[in-house]
Amino acid sequence: MVTPTQGEIWWAETEDTRRPVVVVTRSEAVPVLSRLIVAPITRTVRRIPTEILLDERNGLEGLCAASFDNLQLIPRGLLIGRVGALRQPRLEICRALAALADC
Repeated sequence: MVTPTQGEIWWAETEDTRRPVVVVTRSEAVPVLSRLIVAPITRTVRRIPTEILLDERNGLEGLCAASFDNLQLIPRGLLIGRVGALRQPRLEICRALAALADC
């Protein structure tokens, strides 16, 4: 299996759902961690600072958003396939995290 990197969009599959997520964990830590921090992607777009807007250019169908207000820690093994990536991962993730922490 390919190792996910920060800013990539992957399908995450649990017992009852399958949804795309953005990998937030830093790339250097991914190979040694069994659980990763991800931002779930939703079609509900609120256009708030804690979201990253995504669309076809990121490998997704239509406008959607990665929600940093709903960060999750999930087992790495739940990531089943790469979908796409953020265009400027570090910049976009840092902006959303700063908004989340009100920095």
